[in-house]
Amino acid sequence: MAAASSATSVHDFTVKDSSGKDVDLSVYKGKVLLIVNVASQCGLTNSNYTELSQLYPKYKDQGFEILAFPCNQFGGQEPGTNDEIVQFACTRFKAEYPIFDKVDVNGNNVSPLYKFLKSSKGGLFGDSIKWNFSKFLVDKEGHVVDRYAPTTSPLSIEKDIKKLLGSS
Repeated sequence: MAAASSATSVHDFTVKDSSGKDVDLSVYKGKVLLIVNVASQCGLTNSNYTELSQLYPKYKDQGFEILAFPCNQFGGQEPGTNDEIVQFACTRFKAEYPIFDKVDVNGNNVSPLYKFLKSSKGGLFGDSIKWNFSKFLVDKEGHVVDRYAPTTSPLSIEKDIKKLLGSS
């Protein structure tokens, strides 16, 4: 696995899926990605999960993927096991996109992928992820194109997704 410092794209990383298996992100080459840190008990949970589940079926056949990374670093709002998290997202919000292993997005144990995402696009408040549902938009080559605040509605990103997919 590439160190965040030597990585040139998201495709250089391997992450774990919700059952602990390695997933080489190069399988997403040629796809537009929206990478989101998710939580089940956040005030932003309903709106974000609902809108992500509206965007996904609309564009997945055009090469769009949502990669959801559960994180318990903000107010302890993702305390469950991976199985509980997947069950929640898939049952309550009909999430069909992949939900990965729980990660740290800040601090000493930050996931290498998140270290790379943050170094590519620092937020308004520097590098640290501020809250659940921060979003990174990644192009087909694996480069971070944009970063959106937790309060940015997924549907408001739709035009940017369409632009990267090459559909208007």
